[in-house]
Amino acid sequence: MARAAAAADNPCLGALSAWAARHPLPAAMAAVAHPWTVAYSGGADSTALLLAAQTLWPGRVQALHVHHGLQAAGDEFECHARRACNALGVPLQVIRVDARHAPGQSPEDAARQARYRALAAAALETGAACVLLGQHAQDQAETLLLALSRGAGLPGLAGMAPSFERHGARFGRPLLAVDGQALRDWLDGQGIAYVVDPTNSDEHYTRNRIRARLLPAFASAFPAYAQTLARSARHAAQAQSLLDELAAEDLLIVGDPPVIKLLQRLGRARQANVLRHWLRAGWQAMPSEAQLDQALDQIAACTTRGHRIRLKLASGHLLREGAGLRYQPSI
Repeated sequence: MARAAAAADNPCLGALSAWAARHPLPAAMAAVAHPWTVAYSGGADSTALLLAAQTLWPGRVQALHVHHGLQAAGDEFECHARRACNALGVPLQVIRVDARHAPGQSPEDAARQARYRALAAAALETGAACVLLGQHAQDQAETLLLALSRGAGLPGLAGMAPSFERHGARFGRPLLAVDGQALRDWLDGQGIAYVVDPTNSDEHYTRNRIRARLLPAFASAFPAYAQTLARSARHAAQAQSLLDELAAEDLLIVGDPPVIKLLQRLGRARQANVLRHWLRAGWQAMPSEAQLDQALDQIAACTTRGHRIRLKLASGHLLREGAGLRYQPSI
């Protein structure tokens, strides 16, 4: 591991350096012992990322390993993470979470939410500036295809963002343009061990079916598919950014909470855009297309003082209150 850490041909090095140049550390982080944190599962992606981070910022990197408690191999993953970080001289914190899913919740979503909560809490506790994640170009392609399979709008088609905040912590994905096979080939060529999650081959999960069935077909027909789909995701992200700017301007016009008569002066598409923005910004509420269409129909029909609105929207309800709207989240 120590020999590989200094290898200049790690395919993650250039991507990480470029990402860090676009997302510099705040000046206040100069005194923090370990401002860079790598979410380290022990898999190939996070292993190559950890090695690149330690090469760029020796002695300034820490690792966080989340033990989900969902499979017997989790203990083996933890042991591998401890051995690897000890060999590198990287401080490691292991976080155990209860990632069991609630009724009606997908196991993947439950594990992802538990993981982000744990990583954010640990980063905030240690004062880290950013948690680095190892998703690469093929992961971005899977995300885009998954969004397409679900009929997602622009936020879904934008794929994974290179930088974002969650639970009060900052996260980064510096490897979204890096070929996943290239980083695995580099690790194998260096003789660097990494773990392989056995659940990755379970085609019960939609993402795994995409990885096992669709990506090989795309690779055969369109060898540059990962870069092409990543470019489409960037275009969608730019378009969504423009819609967010328009929504913020429209919210200043219609009010917060929105006044119905002022909403009615906007076209239907702009009404939908500003309502999504208002709901997402205030309550992280993301209504379905059918729910939003019903709300827009009711807003259009709201021409009398006695017209009532009470609609199920996401996990709460949209209500009319006087001349405006109010969102009532579920308790």
